[in-house]
Amino acid sequence: MTSNQKLFSEKHTTSSSEKVIKHNIPNERGFYGNFGGAYIPEMLYPNVDELRSNYRQILESDTFRQDFGLLLRDYVGRPTPLFYARNLSKKAGAKIYLKREDLCHTGAHKLNNVVGQALMAQHLGKRRIIAETGAGQHGVATATVCALLRIPCTVFMGSKDMARQKPNVMRMQMLGAKVIAVESGSQSLKDATNEAIRHWINHPADTYYLIGSTIGPHPYPDLVARLQSVISKEIKVQLLREEGTENPTHVIACAGGGSNAAGAFFHFIGNGKTRLIGTEAAGEGVDTKLTAATINSGKAGIIHGCKTLLMQTADGQVVEAHSVSAGLDYPGIGPLHAHLHQTGLAEFIPVTDTEALEAAMMLSREEGIIPALETAHALAALEKMAFKPTDVIVISLSGRGDKDLQTYQQYFTKP
Repeated sequence: MTSNQKLFSEKHTTSSSEKVIKHNIPNERGFYGNFGGAYIPEMLYPNVDELRSNYRQILESDTFRQDFGLLLRDYVGRPTPLFYARNLSKKAGAKIYLKREDLCHTGAHKLNNVVGQALMAQHLGKRRIIAETGAGQHGVATATVCALLRIPCTVFMGSKDMARQKPNVMRMQMLGAKVIAVESGSQSLKDATNEAIRHWINHPADTYYLIGSTIGPHPYPDLVARLQSVISKEIKVQLLREEGTENPTHVIACAGGGSNAAGAFFHFIGNGKTRLIGTEAAGEGVDTKLTAATINSGKAGIIHGCKTLLMQTADGQVVEAHSVSAGLDYPGIGPLHAHLHQTGLAEFIPVTDTEALEAAMMLSREEGIIPALETAHALAALEKMAFKPTDVIVISLSGRGDKDLQTYQQYFTKP
């Protein structure tokens, strides 16, 4: 950390006497308990502070609410169905519902956040949007909304991810986005984020950085969680209609940076009735060097502008993550989830590459739904948990599997 970074972080450090009123909402300095804040170089201060000073007022304005609601309904395709999975339910011995975020326009939950932040950029008078992407779904969503709103768009993507997510690269380019290959580091999501931040520093006046997950300096984790909370808001309404209760016994969601899990958990956090289960990408196993299971393998540190849990060496160098899933191939996790883990308000289960691939095949054969590899990690939790017949489980089906067919083909055609 540079001296300037330390200076700014100290302005945003919470004392032990300050408490978070709600576990899903950070305090005024952006901290969820011990995690969060804004640890950034002084050069980024104007960009971040402009957003921090305005985002709540914009989110709560009548104009934003109306525009956001109409686009969610007429463009994204919300509300997404809450599907009762009869075959999975029989297999698990409990009632299982799938929240069908894979049916959103562009094929994943990512569009909820992007629509909201693109409108935010317009309210702030920004003329360009940049983004990072791993699996490509956030990049596709950003390119899609930028095409709709006629905003120039640049997406940074690791070259390794570009190779394994070629359909999404083509979609972004077809939508008019400029896709920049990142060749540094592990050539994945972490490095794409680094390059996006560097670009933002050099273009502060006219550029909005549209972060794709609940990571980054405050207010990004809070902003993204609020925009994605439409997922859990809909679950409550839909489950009340189906089961006569707003609160499932379990909500299960995959967690990389954590926007999907934050959205699925948001309105159930701390209710005392719902177990919140996040699944992390364990790669080849939590005891190997080829893993992305941050909760299980990480410790407190600073990454991409916030204090959270991340995988690092003894001297604080970030360890490269590994997952078969490009969207979970990240060495950290959002500060909200670090807080939920530390306080016991949520549990995080590691899922290996093989377990996720097998879960993807299981859902395909049992319910006729091919999930994204990220989503498959959540489905794999069903084989790791025991349920009662009275349990009502909601799994966030975060994305569809079209983008991962090449990986599935390589795995399932092995001799």
